[in-house]
Amino acid sequence: MALESAHQGRPWWEWAAPLRVRDAAALAAARREHADEIAFWAFVQWCFDEQCTRLKAYAHDRGISIMGDLPIFVAHHSADCWARPDLYELDDAFQPTVVAGCPPDDLGPQGQRWGNPLYRWDRMAAEGYAWWIDRVHRALDLADVFRIDHFRGFAGYYEIPASSPTAHVGRWRPGPGQALFDAIGAKLGELPIVAEDLGHITPDVIELRDGCGFPGMKILQFAFGGDGAHEFLPHNYPAHCLVYTGTHDNDTVRGWWQQAAPRERAYAGAYLAATDADVHWAMIRAAWNSVAHIAVCQFQDVLGLDSTHRMNVPGVGEGNWAWRFDWAMVGAEPARVLGLITAASGRGRFELLREGA
Repeated sequence: MALESAHQGRPWWEWAAPLRVRDAAALAAARREHADEIAFWAFVQWCFDEQCTRLKAYAHDRGISIMGDLPIFVAHHSADCWARPDLYELDDAFQPTVVAGCPPDDLGPQGQRWGNPLYRWDRMAAEGYAWWIDRVHRALDLADVFRIDHFRGFAGYYEIPASSPTAHVGRWRPGPGQALFDAIGAKLGELPIVAEDLGHITPDVIELRDGCGFPGMKILQFAFGGDGAHEFLPHNYPAHCLVYTGTHDNDTVRGWWQQAAPRERAYAGAYLAATDADVHWAMIRAAWNSVAHIAVCQFQDVLGLDSTHRMNVPGVGEGNWAWRFDWAMVGAEPARVLGLITAASGRGRFELLREGA
């Protein structure tokens, strides 16, 4: 961060050559020259760690665990990539030769070109996957369990030529598979990981998820486009999974309901015994009453909010992750109803039924 400021915000591959290639003498001189700026960023990171540690302790004192989220890929302009460019598919000018994304499908006719550099899995394997072991170890400092985004990329990932402006040109490449998680587990023990197994899921992804013993995900908002055999309907769940009303990438339940195709809305209304007035509670109740090991909903759904409160729209660069609530939006009623549903489903203290009546 100090060097980014010294280079007027330019990315690391545009810095002075000795710093770009991490020449030891140049780095030592930079540490002396930018000592105050480095100290500032060290202080910011210390504040972050202190706040996270206190939050985790506060939660644990109340019997609450924290679930985090770990993206599979890192950014090109990142300390990770600058520190070890040899672990990524980069050319001699440190530019990606291929980038991450996903191909066009029924949910996204254009596909998605994320642009992250791809890993050199052969080089990571030669080091015993030490980079990933360190990364997971750090993630476990911050959360008790975490979801790995785009888990299917460990079985097989979509490689897009860096020269292609879209995801229409690309090919599937094999990921590291079970060997990666065997190496991490050998160092860190049992891994409290949730596999984000959504999208283009092939048998090798299921085999990897189940071989690692990781639970997968079920999304209730996606359950009503088919018939009673749909895998995301609660009566079809295995116990070893997580159910979400919707993830951070989905609309709120109320927003989804209002924009759903008539056929989906009719099916959801019949299955959930829901109307526009209570569909958010009906979907939460269906998730909580399922056999899924963990049930998750967005706070917006507890409050029954519409699309104007959506957290994130995938592939859109502006306006995401900006939603905030204030206590005037909450009141006592959402907590009372959530407590009743949680108690009745066996996911919370049964006494809440009497306290919330």
